[in-house]
Amino acid sequence: MNVAETRPFRCFIVRKQSDGLFVSAIEQCRVADLPDGDVLIRVQFSSLNYKDALSATGHPGVSKSFPHVPGIDAAGTVVESRVPKFQLGDPVIVTGFGFGASRWGGYADHARVPADWIVPLPAGLTLREAMIYGTAGFTAGMSLEMLEHQQIEPSAGPVLVTGASGGVGTMAVALLAKAGFQVHAVTGKPSAHELLRRLGAANFLRREEADDRSGSPLLKAQWAAVVDTVGGNILGTALRSTRPGGCVTACGLTAGIELPITVYPFILRGVSLAGIESGFYPLPKREALWKKLAGAWKLPDLETLATTISLEELKDRIPDILAAKITGRVVVQL
Repeated sequence: MNVAETRPFRCFIVRKQSDGLFVSAIEQCRVADLPDGDVLIRVQFSSLNYKDALSATGHPGVSKSFPHVPGIDAAGTVVESRVPKFQLGDPVIVTGFGFGASRWGGYADHARVPADWIVPLPAGLTLREAMIYGTAGFTAGMSLEMLEHQQIEPSAGPVLVTGASGGVGTMAVALLAKAGFQVHAVTGKPSAHELLRRLGAANFLRREEADDRSGSPLLKAQWAAVVDTVGGNILGTALRSTRPGGCVTACGLTAGIELPITVYPFILRGVSLAGIESGFYPLPKREALWKKLAGAWKLPDLETLATTISLEELKDRIPDILAAKITGRVVVQL
């Protein structure tokens, strides 16, 4: 074992106690403790996502093996590489593929991963900006790509974004507005209106207005498209109120995993329901989308979406995201 493998670095590690409870703390790890992989990365930035909070509190649907280092996003520079594609000092991004869930993630000064999980940092983005996007921005970008694929254009009518004050929601509002859509934002946080308006939201709906409980199989057709980040009955309401030929993208479940819906929106209005799953999006498509986020789709006001915390502050912010008390994005600086 060489000196580099034994040199200590900080990691935010979650352990399962003998009583079944989970505890987290910043500890000293070694490179030798990391899982095997092609590329060793010096992590400079990560971010805080809802999935990270679930992992950090021992949710069995996210992480099953402990001790564990969460953090589904990471941006940093290559320290060691076994493959010619990545060289010492290359700036890179890691999201998806089980990173931070089934495998140690980005809440550490170093991470080691397979080469085919890594995206070279595209021109036009800094490492910090990449983590302001993170998985949330990437997921929102996938939703915009899907609307383009379905040939939904701004002239087709307004687009609804549910859970608009969250990470994916704020990114979706901003990306859709930049693309020329009239965006209507659903949020239970009046305090988020100012930020969402700056990002391009044209109108706001309370959660109750987007959560129809009448049982009617179809509602007034209002939306050319919907980006749903919460699931449950709100997703069902969105499907029932989408215009003929419209598209609804679904990527979240904080409002529930059940979908109370009939076939009517699909067979009477031709509405499409598109699932958005960013974890295992193929690498070539992943690289292409990151280039869009760094280029033609790059948001001019990325910094307004993010607050920055240290690794030491992370533990105190995890309960906040679980309780939906965070607006926008939280970047973790290592």
